[in-house]
This record gives sequence, C-alpha cells and structure tokens, in this order.
Amino acid sequence: MAKIKSKPLFSSGIEPLDEILQGVIAGDNVVWQVDDIKDQIPFVYSFCRCAHIDGKRLVYFRFASHEPLVPDEFEPEVHTLNPKAGFEQFITKILNVVKESGKSGVCYVFDCLSVLAVDWYSDRLLGNFFKLACPYLYASDTVAFFSLLRNSHTPLSINAIHATAQIILDLYRINGKDYILPLKVKGRHTPTMYMFHTMEGYNLNPVTNSTQVSEILSHIPQAWVDSSLAHHDTWTQTLNKAQALCETHGKRSSVKKHTSLRKQLIGMMITRNKTVSKLCEDHFELSDLVSIGKRMIGTGYIGGKSTGMLLSRAILKNADPKWQERLEIHDSFFIGSDVFYTFVINNKCWWERHQMKMSDDPYGEAEKVRKKLMKGKFPRDIVAQFKEILNYFGQSPIIVRSSSLLEDAYGNAFSGKYESVFCVNQGTPQERLEQFKDAVRTVYASSMSHDVLTYRSHRGLWNRYEEMALLVQRVSGAFYGNYYLPQLAGVGYSFNPFVWDPEIDPSAGVLRLVFGLGTRAVDRHDNDYTRIVALNAPLKRPQVSTDEIHRYSQHIVDSLDLKNNTHKSSDFETLAKSTLGLPLELFAVRDKEMEMRARKHNIKNVFSWVLTFKNVFTKTSFVDDMRDMLSTIAKAYDYPVDIEFAVNFSDDNSYRINLLQCRPFQVNVETGDTKLPENIKKKDTFLKTSGPIIGEAIAKRIDRIIYVIPSKYSILTPSERFSVARLLGDLTNELPSDKNTMMVGPGRWGSKMPELGVPVSFSDIRNVSVLCELVIMHEKLTPDISLGTHFFNDIVEMEIVYMGIYPGEDGYTLNEKMLLQRPNSLSTVYEKEDRIAEAIHVIDIDNALTSVFVYANTLNQEGIVFQVKK
Repeated sequence: MAKIKSKPLFSSGIEPLDEILQGVIAGDNVVWQVDDIKDQIPFVYSFCRCAHIDGKRLVYFRFASHEPLVPDEFEPEVHTLNPKAGFEQFITKILNVVKESGKSGVCYVFDCLSVLAVDWYSDRLLGNFFKLACPYLYASDTVAFFSLLRNSHTPLSINAIHATAQIILDLYRINGKDYILPLKVKGRHTPTMYMFHTMEGYNLNPVTNSTQVSEILSHIPQAWVDSSLAHHDTWTQTLNKAQALCETHGKRSSVKKHTSLRKQLIGMMITRNKTVSKLCEDHFELSDLVSIGKRMIGTGYIGGKSTGMLLSRAILKNADPKWQERLEIHDSFFIGSDVFYTFVINNKCWWERHQMKMSDDPYGEAEKVRKKLMKGKFPRDIVAQFKEILNYFGQSPIIVRSSSLLEDAYGNAFSGKYESVFCVNQGTPQERLEQFKDAVRTVYASSMSHDVLTYRSHRGLWNRYEEMALLVQRVSGAFYGNYYLPQLAGVGYSFNPFVWDPEIDPSAGVLRLVFGLGTRAVDRHDNDYTRIVALNAPLKRPQVSTDEIHRYSQHIVDSLDLKNNTHKSSDFETLAKSTLGLPLELFAVRDKEMEMRARKHNIKNVFSWVLTFKNVFTKTSFVDDMRDMLSTIAKAYDYPVDIEFAVNFSDDNSYRINLLQCRPFQVNVETGDTKLPENIKKKDTFLKTSGPIIGEAIAKRIDRIIYVIPSKYSILTPSERFSVARLLGDLTNELPSDKNTMMVGPGRWGSKMPELGVPVSFSDIRNVSVLCELVIMHEKLTPDISLGTHFFNDIVEMEIVYMGIYPGEDGYTLNEKMLLQRPNSLSTVYEKEDRIAEAIHVIDIDNALTSVFVYANTLNQEGIVFQVKK
C-alpha cells in the first residue's frame, strides 16, 4: 500500500468501503458515477449519518430538481442555489460558504453535477466549475460527495473532473445488486482496489472470479468502443433539435415548439437580460438562432456586441425586403464566453481576478492578472477551431472584437474600453495562427485594463461578473495594391446631439463619416478631421469658405498595409496616388481655387482632391438609407441607437452597407430649451459661447472651476502635460458626487497628443459636469466635437456638457482676469510649487456672498457661465 499523508481521517459511513479506499482522508472529493441518482442515495445517507453521529458540520448544496439527497434528520446546513443565474454567481456563493466554514472537518454533499451541464448548456463550464471547487475544498481539509450521470457528458467535463478529483467511483445496480468499481483513488493502492466490489449486506467483497466479472461487464455498455453511445452535450442536443424543427416546419411556424425553442436558444447563447431577450424574441426566427449556433466556437453567450450586430440586421430585414440586398452579408464567427472562463481558469488567473476586488490595490492586482493573460495558453480543441476560422477566411483581413456581456447594453456602452485587434492575416499559416492567438489574448487581457475597471466602478458594475465573448469579423473592404480598406466607414446616431444650424432636425440622426477604415471615426485623432453629416441636411457643415472646408476635411486615411502586415495611417494624397482603382470622384471634389492659384504660380501636379463626399450625398440614396436604417432600428429598440458601418461601392454607384455594430445610445433626447438669463453684466461673466455645445440643456450651480491656464500650459514639456492631466483627475475625483465641477482648458480635452490639448482619460473626467475647450493653443486647431468617437460617447453617457469657445470672436467671451482673481485652492491637493502648479488654477465657490451658474441651451447653441452676488 502506498504511504498516506498524515491527514485527518473521515468515513464514508460504510466501513468496508473505507477499507477498500484505505480510508477517506481530509481533502478527498468523492465523485460517484451512476446511471440513476437514486442509486447513490443509500451511500449518501450513510455518509451523512456518520457525519451527524461524529458531530461534524454537514453542508448540503441544493440546486437540482431531483429528490433531496440529505434527509432533514441529519440536520444539514442547506444552501439553495440557482445555476441559471450564471457560473460566476454560482461558484462564488459556494466558495464563500466553504471559506466561512473554515477547516473544521466539514462534510459537503452536492446535488447531481449533471444538472449544471444542462442549466449552463455547457460541459466545458461544468469542468471549469470542478477545477475551481475541488482544489478549494481539498485545501480546506473537507470531504465532499458529488455525483455524475454516466454516459451523459463529453470529455470536456469528464476529463477535467477525473483529473481533479481524488476519488472516482463507478456505481452500478445490476439485477438488484450494487457493484462499486473504483476508477481513481489518489495516493492509495492495494492489489484488489481497482476491481469490482459487490455489496452483500454490510460487506463489500472484491469480485475476483473471471466468470462473475464477465457476467457483470456484459450488462455494462462500453461507450468508448460503442459509437451508438456517443454523447452530445445539452448545447448540441438543443441546436440539433432546433435545426430538425426548422427543416420540418420551415423558417416560421405557429407550433408551440418553435416559440419554446426560440426562448431556450436565446437564453442559451444570446442573453439573460429580459429587455434584450424580448427584442430577440420579436425579431429572431428559429433559423436565425440555429445559424448563430453553427458559427460559434465553444459554448456560452455571444456577448453584447455580437447580439447588437445580429439583432439590428434582423430588425432591418424584417422591416423591409430592400435590406436583404442593401446589407453586405456577414460571415462572422462568435467565440463563446465559456472559452474565456476556460482560458482564465487554465492559466491560473481566476483566483487572482476573483480576489482583486477586495484588494487594497485592485488596479495593481488587475495589472498582474492582465500580464498573465497576455502569456496564456489555449486548450488544444480551441486552437484547432482557431485554425479552422483562419482556413475559412484564407488571407482576407479579419478583426477580433470584444463582445462582453456587460458591453453595448442599455445603460452601459463600454465605448472603446475593451480592445479590438486587426489581423492583417498575412504570412504562413503558423504565423497567422500566432497573430490570431495574440489578438484573442489582447482582447481578453483588456478586461483587466485600468479604463475598464474605472468605468465599471463609475457605473456601479464593480461587483458584476465579467463574461467576455469575442466577435471575429471579416474586415469590410477590398484590396488596392498593398492596401486593404473600405471606401467609406463611420458611426451613426439616430439622434443628433449637435445642432449647429436651425434647419438641422436632431431626430433625423447624424453620421461621422471617413474614407477608409472606421478607426478614423471611432478613435480620436487630433491631427485630422472627419465629415459630420446631419441626415436631414447632409450638405450643411459648420465650415463656410472653401479654405475652411479644405482645412477641416479628412487628410489622413486608415488602411491595412498588406506588405508590412499592420494597421497604417497614410496621407490621403499619398494613398490616392499610389493606389489604382479608387473612385475618387465619388468621394472627393477638386478644389478649383487651389488649382487656379497653382496655375497662377506655375505649380505643376498639384493634388487638389478634397474629401467632401458630396457626390455620395447627391448622386446616391446613401443618406436616405442611413436615415431609414437608424430610425427603423431605434423604433424597434424604443431607444436612440448608435451604429458602426462600412460601405463599398460598385462601378455603377450601387453599394452594400456592412452593419458592424449597434447599441443603445446613452443620450437624453430631451435637449431642452433652457432660457438663458437676460441682462447679465459683462463684469459678472466668466465665459460665453455660441457653440459648439453638446449635451442636454442645463441650468445649474457650479461648485468648482478648474482652469488650465493656456499661457502656462503651452510652455510645459509633454511629460509635464501628462502630469497635469493626472492631477486634474485627482481634483475632479476628490469632491462629493453631488458637487458640480467645470473644467476649462486650451486645445482638445482627451487628446492623445499633448501638444494639441490636455491628455486626460476617462477616469480623469468622469465626475465633471461641464467641459470647455478654448481655441487658444494652436491657431489652426478648432474645437473638435469628436462626434462618434469613444471619447464623445463617454462625455454623452456621463451627461457632461461640452462647450467650445473662440476667445475674441463675436458671441464668445473668456474673462481670464476674473478667473485668476479668485483664490487658488490647488494647494489643498498639490503642495508643490512647480511649473505644473503654475498651470492650474482651482476655484472653489464656497463664498456665502457669491454663486456661480452655468446655463446651456443646446438647441440654440448658447452657453454662459456667470456669477451672482447675493
């Protein structure tokens, strides 16, 4: 017999079984494999009776519909759980009970684990559960009884359970007799341990006669050689059932099975959210859901971004047959949220991630987890499916996008918080596979980023569980020499929060449009501009003169560089001259004034093309389609929406729109008509603007003004400017949530280029009420409303009012002298007297004699900040 470590001994309640196992030892997790849960009940009773007699604490986890395994007479501590609430909630409650119970010789009984695979539709998740629960119970020096229904699971769960448990017992009931066959008893061995043992009265005797052994085995199916016993998990069974029903009854049928199965599939792979679930029930046909299941890698949910993309497409196609032809077909794949759990658990990150929330330094601990995830390994079966994805796409560029269950939902957009990674997809198959795996790791690791965690904290989601699915999309576009790009891309909003002209109808929607990849539209680029399109007046633009139109047009194009296998930003002129086949005349117009000046000065080969998209608006139905698209989806959502899209044109100017993403737009559509006060004296006015203004109309008291002094800020080094941004975050986050802060500064807030503005992040501005940009820092820099960018979405979602100010121009005022005359409260937070301190002036308005108010009317594009003496 192998030597047993010195650990406290327990008992199974059956002495002969204890002898066969060479003792039940503290830490043993005992798994009974049975054909019927009733067969195990006598053995559970014996275990519980012994624990009760010995005065041990008995804990019973109840989560299945079968009859109770532990009778009340043994006074168990019963914890009733709901597996359908989700994996994280389920495992966390169990671990909390085990932790609170301590190392006190506790005995645990679990309902049949097979129920979990059914409720979670996932054998993989069942295996993940056991890989977490078993070691924790082992470390607590407890003994736990589990059961599994034999031949009901795939290797994804069975292999994980067998590898982790200390004791595995096969229990058979044949012709009224019980037979026990130990399959695994960790650290113990006898010559007859791994033989059949027959229960005769209170004795368990090994079956050593070959005739008896053969007789027993003749009654036991051998799934490992009998292909007729090949088992499909609940996930596959449910999808197969749905597909068979589709083939029998067609796409839509009135039979109750259709409705029931649709609800089941939506709950299995789309969402737990009741609002989103109702939308899916209204717009997804059973065949749609089957098609989604056929394109999934692993099991679990497809996440918010995937759901929004698929749901919006279904809404359009159900509303009007034209969308069947107008929309570019998607052929995306969905990596289920269970794969994320498996990746986190297999790479020893789950515990650190779980405990991080209670840490004194959660962001520091999160960074450690993020770095581990970046080096993580994937299960072989998942890697094999990754290879199939790459084989399917060939060498077409793809993008791996986050699709968290927290993302793109009503109330929480997580705009730009998680990573998305382009795979240009060039190189050998192995190189392309490594690039793809790196992309997946990067997105998974971004769930631990500082921005994500700060956003979760700010939105009250700190204790919500992260379930990360992935959306793998073909990049919309075409090959143009060494470049790959779509002709148009951008973001659209069904409600326009930026009204710069009385003729603009906010309810008609707005686009932020670019030539090339949409990264130019959703990411903020402070050295360039995009085209803002009011959908009821597409030719109107804030700029007037030809020079202004040229200056504020797009000059840089994002594309995928096939030669260098990377994402690239190129000058429009360079790209246009080096790329054949681009129909420039559809997207750009010639600057006649520039050509005339060039001829006058004898300048040859001048590039006069300006990206205005005028011909797209006037010679195609693109604007009408986009307005129709946005209004149709918003009506179905009963909520404003924002979308991401790409467009590709044919030679005859016909086009296909690739609807890439859709989510609720977190905006208050009641822009309001706040009336600005009259007769405010100039000496009482801090600042005044005639636009741009974005946000809801407001009239509120300001408690703190933070002014970044342009003349002082302009002489700082880049590193000092980043220090200013972090200090501003400290200043905005220290005030109570019921206090209103206004920040005023030069250039563009949120710029990644400190020479063009103040490089604050989401966490630095999350508690600000009003954000003012001054056109002072750079003479060619206009306040950029950043409409459609992730930074803009943050501003709107947090209900921050944005105001742009042109000091010195008509309709604008900046009274710097008045601001600087007020006492500077910076020293209460920052005690150094350096150049950073000289650039920031903090005004706390706590004077009983004076109040400061901000009024903003977004419809009339008027705003004012002024003081009132009491």
